[in-house]
Amino acid sequence: MKPEKNILIAFILNLTFSIFEFAGGTLTGSVAIISDAVHDIGDALGIGISYFLERKSKKGPDEVYTYGYTRFSVMGSLITTVILLFGSLAVVYNAVIRILKPVAIDYSGMILFAIIGAGVNFFAAILTKDGHSLNQKAINLHMLEDVLGWVVVLVGAIVMRFADFPVLDPIMSIGVSVFIFINAIKNLRNIEHLFLEKIPSNVQIQEIKQQLCEIDGILDVHHIHVWSSDGYNHYATMHIVTEDESREMKEKIRKELEEHNIVHVTLELEKSDEHCHYEHCQVEHRETHTHHHHHH
Repeated sequence: MKPEKNILIAFILNLTFSIFEFAGGTLTGSVAIISDAVHDIGDALGIGISYFLERKSKKGPDEVYTYGYTRFSVMGSLITTVILLFGSLAVVYNAVIRILKPVAIDYSGMILFAIIGAGVNFFAAILTKDGHSLNQKAINLHMLEDVLGWVVVLVGAIVMRFADFPVLDPIMSIGVSVFIFINAIKNLRNIEHLFLEKIPSNVQIQEIKQQLCEIDGILDVHHIHVWSSDGYNHYATMHIVTEDESREMKEKIRKELEEHNIVHVTLELEKSDEHCHYEHCQVEHRETHTHHHHHH
């Protein structure tokens, strides 16, 4: 359960930090820092939601959620991502206003805040780097972004301190936002694939079919369905045509599928003379049969 505890620590860190940041941004007059604060509060909320949903997602199947709770962490990821999308748009809006009307900034204060900011977020990034679920990946992405954001702010502050270039402040905050926006969109694509039950990216139906047909005694495999609960754990159902309905046969099939990260399999075994109830299967069946006579 270690990643969870880390998520909680990251949440507390981020929340306290964004309050500290608002103060810093207001004191120094830097919109890059304030926009980072907005973003950090968004992150903190997202992480808070994720924390509870991630905890829930560890629960095994029960009579209500028969597949278990893994999708809850995907939902956490969705909420976090949406918060980020809106957060980055708000930041861009504020920055554009600042480009039109530049404001005096206290650069030395900005440099100090940026150093502290980079440090705190770097620590949080190390804490969250082992996560596997989409949700934990989303959180780690925020942490890395924050470190990056602060490094950008730091460099910018140093440049502005020595050159008269106040527009750099809002330009930096737009840069960070665009980066966040693009990553959030990518994340949304992954979530969408999961909710639409798209086949997991590392699984091919044809390949599974070929590998299973190579097992001695399997005449045909059809009606294969594969879907994923969270991008890491996959489920599958399929019909297997075989004369050998032994326990060993099922074991062989399960072993083969485990290599594809398919953790939960439902098999329907049919004898070769049985007619499958699905139209497109019968065609396949007849083919297998004629195929079979050639062999003899």
